[in-house]
Amino acid sequence: MAQVDLPLVAEAEPIGIDQEMSESYLAYAMHTIVDRALPDVRDGLKPSQRRLLLTMNDLHLGPEVAHRKCAKIVGDCMGQYHPHGEIVIYPTLVRMAQDFNARYPLVDPQGNFGTVDGHPPGAMRYTEARMSAYGVEMLADIDKETVDTQPTFDEEHQEAVVLPSRFPNLLCNGAAGIAVGMATNIPPHNVAEVCDALIYLLDHPDATPKSLMRHISGPDFPTGGMILGLKGIREAYETGRGAITMQGRAVIEPLSSGRNAILITELPYQVSKTSLIEQIVNLYESKRLDGIAAVRDETDRKGLRVVVELRREANPNVVLNQLYKRTLLRTPFNVYSLALVNGVPRTLTLAQMLQYWFGHRRDVIVRRTSYLLRQQEARLHIVAGLLVAADHIDAVVALIRKSKDRAAARAALQARFKLSERQAQAIIEMVLGQLTGLDQSRLRQEAKDLKADIAYLKKVLANPGLVTDLVKEDLRELKRRLGDERRTRILPDEADDISMEDLIAEEDMVVTITRDGYVKRLPLDTYRAQQRGGRGVVALTKKEEDTVEHLFVATTHHTLLCFTNQGRVYRLKAYQVPVASRQARGTPIINLVQLEPQEKIRAFVPVHSFEMGGYLVMATSKGIVKKTALEEYDTPLKTRGIIGISVEKDDELQWVKWTDGKQHIVLITHGGYAVRFNEPAVRPMGRNARGVIGIRLRKEDYLVGMLVVAPKDKRDMLVVSEKGLGKRTKLTQYRCKGRGIKGVRTLQITKKNGPVVGVQVVEEDDELMALSSEGVLIRTPVRDIRQSSRATQGVKLVALPPGATVRAVTKVVRGAVNGG
Repeated sequence: MAQVDLPLVAEAEPIGIDQEMSESYLAYAMHTIVDRALPDVRDGLKPSQRRLLLTMNDLHLGPEVAHRKCAKIVGDCMGQYHPHGEIVIYPTLVRMAQDFNARYPLVDPQGNFGTVDGHPPGAMRYTEARMSAYGVEMLADIDKETVDTQPTFDEEHQEAVVLPSRFPNLLCNGAAGIAVGMATNIPPHNVAEVCDALIYLLDHPDATPKSLMRHISGPDFPTGGMILGLKGIREAYETGRGAITMQGRAVIEPLSSGRNAILITELPYQVSKTSLIEQIVNLYESKRLDGIAAVRDETDRKGLRVVVELRREANPNVVLNQLYKRTLLRTPFNVYSLALVNGVPRTLTLAQMLQYWFGHRRDVIVRRTSYLLRQQEARLHIVAGLLVAADHIDAVVALIRKSKDRAAARAALQARFKLSERQAQAIIEMVLGQLTGLDQSRLRQEAKDLKADIAYLKKVLANPGLVTDLVKEDLRELKRRLGDERRTRILPDEADDISMEDLIAEEDMVVTITRDGYVKRLPLDTYRAQQRGGRGVVALTKKEEDTVEHLFVATTHHTLLCFTNQGRVYRLKAYQVPVASRQARGTPIINLVQLEPQEKIRAFVPVHSFEMGGYLVMATSKGIVKKTALEEYDTPLKTRGIIGISVEKDDELQWVKWTDGKQHIVLITHGGYAVRFNEPAVRPMGRNARGVIGIRLRKEDYLVGMLVVAPKDKRDMLVVSEKGLGKRTKLTQYRCKGRGIKGVRTLQITKKNGPVVGVQVVEEDDELMALSSEGVLIRTPVRDIRQSSRATQGVKLVALPPGATVRAVTKVVRGAVNGG
């Protein structure tokens, strides 16, 4: 039996599943990156966009012809170039036509192509399209062998790998796409600015981003709006990545009813009007945005118009800041300048994108010139043969008549007049009338012109500078025909984060704190002024064994420096104190600041800005005073606060006041004594210092008040006693003496009035607020309290019920920095 040789079969090699998955996914990822998601740096188009333009070019759908059904365009594109289904192709066509998505639409639409509100387009059987002037520029000279071609998916036709792109589409229209592991998001720009920058770059190849920004000031979005700051733009142009803050155009307009409205006329790029309105309504309905009465959409053919009508009491600037902070009216555009360079994704700077487009246009012009040169040389070759025929027209006619067929005539002409086959064929194809009427002068002029054209074309090919000049000429013509005005305004100021102060109206508030540490704030207007001796209004519900200890006035924008009895200081914004009703007890202050055990808030200093300078003067129950620069407290305070003053174990910090360093300090004791001394007598000390003696106290006496007054202050000092009596005495009756003395009598203490509980410096136009231990607050004009000498008992200020006492007093001073 004969031996049969079997073919050798290679032994299969095992491959790990992880390796196979990695290689297969990598191949898929590269296909997604190159063939779907990322644009080519040369024409700024993805394959689907490019194929749609090629389809419309095949259908001769230029701006001068009638629109064609989108179904026809999509169908031809799907059958000829892009076999991925209409569900992919039609949305691409729609986006290329939407003037709110594309700064310069490459497709001219007709019909419903969607709206900026987010409404979808009509079905493709209803809509029509054709190329716009910009789309035509993308295909200019494509028939002159200016770009490479490749077989279509069925290998029956050829398609352009890239378009000639006389229009710098990548920068002018931008691009957006998400690939595997990478994404691109390039903003659109103004075509006139891009043309100017390209011309400048051609003259200055080493141009810096800063110099290019003199021509391209920044993105130019189709929806207009504003860009805040140049930092993000500069970063994006220098590195290819950056965050640009977009903001819609909104203005405050007064209404005839005396109220105000916020009028929104432009939106940030790719923000839906419907989504923005829904955001505003949701914020209003959830009570996270106050002050809005109604929201109306008054958009018409003239343009976008959204009206946010405000309540009469609303601060329009605060509401507008809230819209910027909490809605898409202000939103970032994150730039990722990623494009395909020779089929490889690369992050590109502004200069690189311009240079790659210029390189592509140079190649297109060189290839176009080479094509034209070949065409002109071929025509000159034919014209030369026709001139030979014209010189021997009788012989040519006779020779053709003698020939039995065209082939014989062509061969005879070639042999007789030494012509090429193409020249002989051209002579044979001419009709008899053309032969007899052949105009030699016309042919000679055409030959002359052809020789001149050929010489010029060869010169262009030999001289790169002429190619650059042709690129410039195209750019100038493009700017002249298609350039327009910038739509997006760029503001030089950076978009700082909107602080909470910008979202809250600045208004005067009354802040009260109880002995057990409950705090609340109410608008100052909650308490109407009453006559002296009035019974007041209930300021808080009486909690068993709880009394009010602190009351002061500040605005919602103030920073509250909270000093404790142990000398520590905490920082709190006034708006962080919850608003409560007049009868409510308030919020435990330990919910706002983390106090140490046995710590209680003893003094508050409302500070509008630490840049105001000056000092904080402090006083303890034992008469110790200290002065520290305000700026030392402008530090990020720790959660548990920092040391504000060092106090002895048997002493407590009680008062802190702001001063400019040139004032007088007045200390008042529970027993009715006062001392006045010059502030410079207390030298500035650090936060950790203990201080110096301010007043020498009598037995069992302690401080109940500290005032900061001007050296020549002619106002009155108002002293309030425990049982609701008070008096005001001219400050001039208190002579300035040195610190550390026992002081002089300021109130005659009797059983009728009781000891001193509070003091204030007042004028007749001021108003006094006093709070009783029962939680009743009274607001009364100071002018109703008569002046008296230092040692009198005073007059009744508050009508107290039996057993009640006055716990706190303050002066109403709108916008005051300190309570003194």
